[in-house]
Amino acid sequence: MPEFQGLDFLRLDSILSDEERLARDTVRDWVSNEFLPVIQEHVRRDGSFPMDLVPAIAELGLFGANLSGYGCAGMNNIAYGLVMQELERGDSGLRSFASVQGSLVMYPIHSYGSDEQKERWLPELAAGRAIGCFGLTEPDAGSHVGAMRTTAVRRGSGWVLNGTKRWITNGTLSDVAVVWAKDGDTVRGFLVEKDRQGFESRDIKGKFSLRGSVTSELFLTDVEVPEENRLPKVEGLRGPLSCLTQARYGIAWGAIGAAMACYEEALHYSQERDVQGGKLAAKQITQEKLVFMLTEITKSQLLAYRVAQIKDQGELDHTMVSLIKRNNVDTALQIARIARDLLGANGIVDDYQAMRHMVNLETVRTYEGTHDVHTLILGEAITGHRAL
Repeated sequence: MPEFQGLDFLRLDSILSDEERLARDTVRDWVSNEFLPVIQEHVRRDGSFPMDLVPAIAELGLFGANLSGYGCAGMNNIAYGLVMQELERGDSGLRSFASVQGSLVMYPIHSYGSDEQKERWLPELAAGRAIGCFGLTEPDAGSHVGAMRTTAVRRGSGWVLNGTKRWITNGTLSDVAVVWAKDGDTVRGFLVEKDRQGFESRDIKGKFSLRGSVTSELFLTDVEVPEENRLPKVEGLRGPLSCLTQARYGIAWGAIGAAMACYEEALHYSQERDVQGGKLAAKQITQEKLVFMLTEITKSQLLAYRVAQIKDQGELDHTMVSLIKRNNVDTALQIARIARDLLGANGIVDDYQAMRHMVNLETVRTYEGTHDVHTLILGEAITGHRAL
């Protein structure tokens, strides 16, 4: 494959700042030269994440990249989105690793933690010396966050946590888990270190999708945590849902990267493949598919860029993030399927990327709010009625 150039049909590069282009291009080069040569072996062999690359990811400033202070890079949200785009061009598992660390672990500590919690954890997480996970989803409470069963009960000056969390990215890799639990009807957040008695994590095996990501279950059995481990500046569903908004924003950008990888692979393949007396790229139906891919990627870029501007202005509404997460992931999945189709039989072997991105995007379409959940969020926003 030629060196990846990206897709910029409407010349968005011309309105990016030098810093934004530098952030994107630095991560683009690193993904091409350091990550892509090794990810397929991890996916093929045992479904693992290349943990030896974590120091380099931290050195690039990609953990909590749009947060300020405590060793974080302090990028604006356009640069951050472009970084997520390039990470997912490599693999959804790579973007998930960085996204969970930054948006779901560092963000709640940064936004809702005490000064002591920030000083203790944020520099370590930014430097990759500590890994975190986000304990929200449960076996019987996925999109319906309010149905969680994990409990937090006051005992003396601390708390006792009981419950199970499932589909937790980085669970067995983590030094600390941000765990959300119910204190009666009130949802609270807690920082739970991995060595707490009664805390256990186990990997979920047998995945067809996101094999380059570690997915786990967390088990909390009478886990005692002190009051100083509670996130003091938030209570209720606003806490976990605000974290999900941050993560969904990064996902919307990441999906563009996966789509671009599939488009470029299909384009180059069709230009080189001879079919019935001519190049595959010269066939009308091939061109129709490539034009669809180009158009949808360009539309996704424009949507993400505009939402990034609004986010940097401090005027973001969570429904805007639902729109771009829903649209960009769904179109990326369509593009991955079309790319796999254009590759023919070659599309199912791991010499090519399309199939890996395709199965990953099946998961991305489901997690952090399913496609249908975001449909209902938007439906309620525009009609004023919660769907029955």
